Amino acid sequence: MGDPIQTSTESSAPPIAGFHHVGLTVTDVSASEAWYERVLGMQRVMVEEHGDGGHTVVMARPDAPLFIGLAHHERNAAETFAEHRTGLDHVSLAVATRAELDGWRDHLDALGIPHSGVTERTEPFEYALLVFRDPDNIQLEVTWS
Repeated sequence: MGDPIQTSTESSAPPIAGFHHVGLTVTDVSASEAWYERVLGMQRVMVEEHGDGGHTVVMARPDAPLFIGLAHHERNAAETFAEHRTGLDHVSLAVATRAELDGWRDHLDALGIPHSGVTERTEPFEYALLVFRDPDNIQLEVTWS
């Protein structure tokens, strides 16, 4: 495992334990829910109704503290995601070992999900990642470091 980036200044901000969840606006919640279940092994844990007629399906992995909200908003014009617009660029999921990253490559291959292949990096620390996209073109990564 590579060393994390070291900085010379200490933060006065309170501690953060990690990410709790990511909320994604999608064009078709049902299709996205099925995809995230099939590809990432996530399961529906709840549905949150919005006051404007929309709703969010919250998905979770039983074996990891990871939650993804798949949101439908009534005002969504059904355009697909593009990272060059202001907002989200991508979501990266962590794996503990390099072998697990290879397992994700094999899993995506078995499902016929197009991906980048595993890319190795050594600067500013050693890491490797695999990039793919969900049905709304949102870039997802699986990263080992």
